[in-house]
Amino acid sequence: MTSGVINLGSKGTVYRVSGPVVVATNVDAKINELVRVGNKGLFGEVIEIDHDKTIIQVYEDTSLLKPGDEVITTGMPLSVELGPGLLGSIYDGVQRPLPKLSEQMGEFIKRGAEVPGIDREKKWEFFPLKKKGNRINLGESIGYVNENEHTKHFIMSPPNIQGEIIDIVEQGKYTAEDILCRLDNGTVIKMYQRWPVKVPRPFKDKMIPNAPLVTGKRIMDVLFPLAKGGTAAIPGPFGSGKTVIQQQLAKWSDTKVVVYIGCGERGNEMIDVLTEFPKLVDPVTGSPLMDRTVLIANTSNMPVAAREASIYTGITIAEYYRDMGYDVALMADSTSRWAEAMREISSRLEEMPGEEGYPAYLSSRLSSFYERAGIVVTLGGKIGSVTIIGAVSPPGGDFSEPVVQNTLRITKTFWALDSNLSQKRHFPSINWLESYSLYYDSLKEWFESKISIDWDRTRTEAMKILQKEAELQEIVQLVGADALPSDQQFILDVARMLREIFLQQDSYHEVDEFHSLKRQFSLLNAIIRFSRLGNNAIKSGIEIDKLLKLESRAELSKVRYRKDFERKIGLINETMSKEFKALLGE
Repeated sequence: MTSGVINLGSKGTVYRVSGPVVVATNVDAKINELVRVGNKGLFGEVIEIDHDKTIIQVYEDTSLLKPGDEVITTGMPLSVELGPGLLGSIYDGVQRPLPKLSEQMGEFIKRGAEVPGIDREKKWEFFPLKKKGNRINLGESIGYVNENEHTKHFIMSPPNIQGEIIDIVEQGKYTAEDILCRLDNGTVIKMYQRWPVKVPRPFKDKMIPNAPLVTGKRIMDVLFPLAKGGTAAIPGPFGSGKTVIQQQLAKWSDTKVVVYIGCGERGNEMIDVLTEFPKLVDPVTGSPLMDRTVLIANTSNMPVAAREASIYTGITIAEYYRDMGYDVALMADSTSRWAEAMREISSRLEEMPGEEGYPAYLSSRLSSFYERAGIVVTLGGKIGSVTIIGAVSPPGGDFSEPVVQNTLRITKTFWALDSNLSQKRHFPSINWLESYSLYYDSLKEWFESKISIDWDRTRTEAMKILQKEAELQEIVQLVGADALPSDQQFILDVARMLREIFLQQDSYHEVDEFHSLKRQFSLLNAIIRFSRLGNNAIKSGIEIDKLLKLESRAELSKVRYRKDFERKIGLINETMSKEFKALLGE
């Protein structure tokens, strides 16, 4: 959150306490300045100044705080420390490392506790990339350390510092506090830097996303793809699988760094995340998944003000790794809890409530968060991206509630979770009739050039079959499937194949939990090929019962679990051709 030592400034007095909101007098502070409140030194942030009254939101429990207690300014905004050691760390909402707090205090964090976000004692092997006399521009790398065996952590000049190097250290081991570089203007560069969490880190240019974020999930990658540097929302009711989907995305998405924010989730869910993540293996490197992950845990029983801070802490860390030229995926689970925290604080401030009691600025706060996503040209000249995937937990699964609706106006990919599907054990429980992706048109060319020229045609055909099934279901409920003509009965059967073979995916099966884009297309193409051949056979007078008994149809239902998928799908296509030729007497 801040350095291990805070420079304390002017003093004021607590006037009134209302939950996490404290009103103080005689405080010489600025908006967004960090202050310490009470004899415990609770961390708080100035959110409003009204004449001689200063309104502070406190990030910790305000029990036993009373009028007359001391308020001390720090002269700096809420900031995070950015440097080597972030990967593999577990922080609370204001970047206090939870394992270190646990070592010092046991299971419960004492109020006012302060531990630096970056370890001050650990030494890192520094490899300089610049030398004396070189000029360093804003955000440019002066060297790097190996944060782990798979990640180079570039030591960059802060976005507000540039100049000519008059001294730089040689290769060797240094701590975060050691001065690595001195510039001609008197500034120095250390291994870490601080950045205010509510200020987006600057960049040279924002680009149009033109490549997909590969998730390995068939319904996401094929039907509703998300672009790298894009934004996605996963709304769904309790028990619909939001957390499992986000964990799977963290494991399988083709990004270099993952920032996972547990914002206001239940304690038992966060315990599952904190215990399971360290055990997961990165399928790309074979190393622990934590080697490329930063976890931020802020459970529902923690102070509400820290929930808001956790979102900003996470996005700032994500932008920092983006500035190194890496692709970063940020999972926020869930933004509904963040909005609820805003609603509670707003009510304490006695602000005019908006829809369902949420503050009138709900939409602008959500926008300012999601707009920090993007693929950019960094100040240092590299290309990096931040992709934001936010879970939304509407009460009762009501997608018309304000947080979902405001999120939909901002995000371009919408993966709508359906409790009816989850009750039928259909996972991922993404409703293919309600979900959409506004990135598909810009990604279509990439899919056709990298995977198959038939990608769009095959996908479009699959979507039409699923939509036709939805129309036919109304008739089926009235007269039964047997009353339909053969061609429509066959559409229902192919739609069932699409649902059960392609859209369903087992997140706990070693083969089925991840499919490459080529495997995904091969599987979908085989089903659509069966559909085309079957329709031709029905037009030629072949009975539908004969089509349903074909060996190739039965084999398609099992192939997604096969380790030798490529060989087996080829054999299925050969068998399919022979079977239909035999049916037609060719």
